[in-house]
Amino acid sequence: MKLAFYAPMKPPDHPTPSGDREIARLTLSALDLAGYEAITVSNFRSLDMAGSAEAQADLMAKAGVEAEWLVESLSPSPPEAWLTYHCYYKAPDLIGPVVAGALQIPYLITEPSISPKRRLDAWSRFAFAAEAAIAHADRLFWTTTRDLPELQKAGHGEKLVHLPAFLDPGPEVPVRAAQNPLRLLTIAMMRSGDKMESYKRLAAALGCLRIDWELTVIGGGDGEAAVSALLAEHLAQVTFLGTLNDPGIIRTHCERHDLLVWPGVGEGVGLVWLEAQAAGLPMIAEDGPAARNALGGGKLTPPEDPQAMARAIEAAARDREALSAKARAHIEAQHSLAAAAVILHREIEAVL
Repeated sequence: MKLAFYAPMKPPDHPTPSGDREIARLTLSALDLAGYEAITVSNFRSLDMAGSAEAQADLMAKAGVEAEWLVESLSPSPPEAWLTYHCYYKAPDLIGPVVAGALQIPYLITEPSISPKRRLDAWSRFAFAAEAAIAHADRLFWTTTRDLPELQKAGHGEKLVHLPAFLDPGPEVPVRAAQNPLRLLTIAMMRSGDKMESYKRLAAALGCLRIDWELTVIGGGDGEAAVSALLAEHLAQVTFLGTLNDPGIIRTHCERHDLLVWPGVGEGVGLVWLEAQAAGLPMIAEDGPAARNALGGGKLTPPEDPQAMARAIEAAARDREALSAKARAHIEAQHSLAAAAVILHREIEAVL
C-alpha cells in the first residue's frame, strides 16, 4: 500500500544531520515495517526561523504551486493516505491538506504542535496555518506531553493517538563492568540558546561531583570555544571528539561509557537519550516533558540544581548495571521501531 510522506521542516534526504532529519528517516522505516510503501513526495521546506512576514508570504505562494503540481502528478495513481512528520508554527504543512483534500485520501500528522502565543507574534500567519493543517487531520500522533494540552484544548481529543518517540534499538548490548574513574558521555551540538544553557548546567554539575570521573563530549558547532570555556576548570578530565556523523561509531562510544549526562534544556524529543538507552547507557537529565517521556534507566533532577545532578550521577554510578538493563528493556518495549510500527499500522488502517 502506497503512502505519501512529507516533512516540511527538513526532508529525510537533507544533507545536514539533525534530530529532525533522523526522526523523518525513522518514520519512513517504521512505515516500511508496518507494511507500507512510504514515498517522500516533496522536498519543499516551509521553514521560517526568523519570523518574517515577507518570508512566510513567499513560502505560502510557493507551497501553492507545489501543491498544485503534486495534485496533478499524483492523481493518476494516488497514494492511499498522506502522512506529515512535524507540523508547527515555524514549519507548518502548507501542502498536505490541499493535496489530501483534492485526492480525497486520509491525512495524518505525527508530532503536531499548537503554540497559542505565536498567534500574536511574528509567526502568526504560520501559527494559524499549522493549526489549520492540524484541524484537517484524520489522526494526530502526539509524542511529548508538552504538546498534548493544547491539542486537547483545541478539541482534537478523538483524533489524538500517543506515538512515543522511537528508534532502531540495534543489537543486544554487553554488560558494563564497573570501572574507575566513572566514564561520562555527552552528545550534543555546540550552539547558542538551549544547547549552550545545557552545557552551562552540565559544567556546574561536574564541579559538584565528589567522585573520580572523566567526560567524553561528542558534538561541534560555532559554540565550541564557549563550551571549552565553560569546561575550562575540568579540561584535564574532558575529551572533545568533535562532530561524529557515523551512528555506528557513536553507538560504540555509548557502549563504552557508564552514563549519558545531558541536562536537556528545551529538548523537544531528546532522541539522544533514546539512542543512549538503546545502547544500555543510562541517562542523567533535568526533569522536563521530553526527559520524562524518554526515561527508562537513569535519573531526573530538578532544573538548575547542579548539586542534585551531581548526587544523581553518583547514585547512578553505584547502580549502573541494573540501570543499564532497565534502559535497554524500556527502549525495546516502548520506543522501538517495532512498537511504533504496530501503532502506525493500527491507526492508518482505521482511517482508510
